[in-house]
Amino acid sequence: MKLFYLPFACSRAPHIIAREAGISIELVPVDPVSHSLPDGTDFLTVNPRGYVPVLELDDGERLTEASVILQVLADMAPDKQLLPAAGTRERVRAQVWLAFLSTELHKAFGPLFQPNTSQEVKVASLTKIGRRLPELEARLADNPYVLGSEFSAVDAYAFTIASWLLPLGIDMDPYPNIASYLDRIAQRAAVRAATRAERGLDAS
Repeated sequence: MKLFYLPFACSRAPHIIAREAGISIELVPVDPVSHSLPDGTDFLTVNPRGYVPVLELDDGERLTEASVILQVLADMAPDKQLLPAAGTRERVRAQVWLAFLSTELHKAFGPLFQPNTSQEVKVASLTKIGRRLPELEARLADNPYVLGSEFSAVDAYAFTIASWLLPLGIDMDPYPNIASYLDRIAQRAAVRAATRAERGLDAS
């Protein structure tokens, strides 16, 4: 399988889960400026929507959307218990969190990474983020991980998104639980390995 990614973008979440699950994937970086692949191919030929992640399965089918790819990878290694079993109420609760992270938080960050975004739109995005972060902060007050006592694919996504707060200069003082959560998740072996790989320090 191949994972098309941008370093430290949302594609970091499935990258982490692939490592947590022990799934071998080929990492294919997308150039953030030219949007080309290492062999010169235009990334738009891989995903006409123009964004990562894209997971190319062994049969050639390509899947998009981080929240979906996370579930696909987690289900490939059920023994790792990275998500509750499909069809259970627990899985539905996990999907609720994945949808919340995708639509209410991840999407709000998008304009902040675009150089041509107006100040008005940036303020609106920051306002929305400020309205949504308290829910995650409250969830982590009594739980070490989003779904409870164990790390899951939801945490890979939440960690990836929350890790953008500091680089964007967002004050973390109102979010001590998120801050400690970021430190805790960052120490996981799979997260450290993914970080090194995306920094170009380890190609494996």
